[in-house]
Amino acid sequence: MLDLKDFNHSHDHTPEDRMRGLIEQLDAYIAQYHGGRVEFCSFDGKVVKVRMGGACEECPLQPATLRGWVEGTIRQFFPDIEKVESI
Repeated sequence: MLDLKDFNHSHDHTPEDRMRGLIEQLDAYIAQYHGGRVEFCSFDGKVVKVRMGGACEECPLQPATLRGWVEGTIRQFFPDIEKVESI
């Protein structure tokens, strides 16, 4: 499970740094337990772009993983984002 208890205590980090760190934690979890990958590509303050890889690359459940798991987790910490896109 993700250990995010200190996640919002980022004093000197930009929102992009915080987003990158969150996605790195998601990636580690997804890689460990499912063989998939999620890579941070960009964040403009409203739209997050990620690249899905590993087992997620050709998986028919990839859209559900992107929306339900990746986007759902990101929205918990960044409620103002408009969407998460896979590129």
